[in-house]
Amino acid sequence: MKVLLAGAFGNLGYEILKVLIKKRHKVIAADLKEKEEGNKLKGKYEFVAIDATDPKTLEGICDDVDIVITTMGLTGASTKFTAYDIDYQGNLNLYNEAKKAGVKKFNYISVIACKEPGAEEVPMLHAKAMFEDELTKGDMDYVIYRPTGYFYDIVKVFKPYIDKGEMQLLKGYHDVKANVVDCPDFAAFIVAHMKDTNEVYEVGGKETYTYEEMAKMCFREAGKPVIIKDNPIWMFGLLANLPKIKKSGRHDIILFSKWTLSHDLVGKDVTGDASFAEYIKEFFGGNK
Repeated sequence: MKVLLAGAFGNLGYEILKVLIKKRHKVIAADLKEKEEGNKLKGKYEFVAIDATDPKTLEGICDDVDIVITTMGLTGASTKFTAYDIDYQGNLNLYNEAKKAGVKKFNYISVIACKEPGAEEVPMLHAKAMFEDELTKGDMDYVIYRPTGYFYDIVKVFKPYIDKGEMQLLKGYHDVKANVVDCPDFAAFIVAHMKDTNEVYEVGGKETYTYEEMAKMCFREAGKPVIIKDNPIWMFGLLANLPKIKKSGRHDIILFSKWTLSHDLVGKDVTGDASFAEYIKEFFGGNK
């Protein structure tokens, strides 16, 4: 089976690429650029450089493709693009190219809770919800995957606070919980279900923890005393709208962080054997 994987060299995309190759699929790996990790898999996939915001770079990319899988989305601060440019319009550009080429299946990695009330005020959620709407009303079969979050993302966010010796959580929201999933486990789930028809999966890992429990585990494995302080939720809105924050492109990231720290993100479609507690232990234990 011929698969176009868009966003193939992001953290999740590369895990999907490895699974697709292991399952002996013919893969077109598309991204802005080919990263060094691809050297380990050289000769086992075809790389195509794309810029999803420029439809011309997508022309012909879906010819003879059976399934499109896209992980494309804005994941960090940007002064050039917004989530609407990438998550919505970029994926819509790819969808239109796939439709033109006669592709039968389009699979999209979205995010959990993007359709909940209030999510429309968070661009990094709303843009994904908008593309989901385009996908579900379109002509192609689809699979939508909504992950809860990833092991590495939580650790990346928590690490500076743990290094500093003081974690900050939202006042009144310490018991908000999530069952984040490890990328290799999620990648295996994506490929296993990529032939399903018109399904929406809310995918999480096998362990559910509150953010306070996660913070305590990080402190413990780093060998530091647990110090957790409160931030009022309104502070995030104030911070997000500061001129210097907007200028740096961090406005949307802050609103997304506010959302994730104040809403339960528990996926009902549990997958994988990886333990988040063990992941934290290995990460922070190895940095003592």
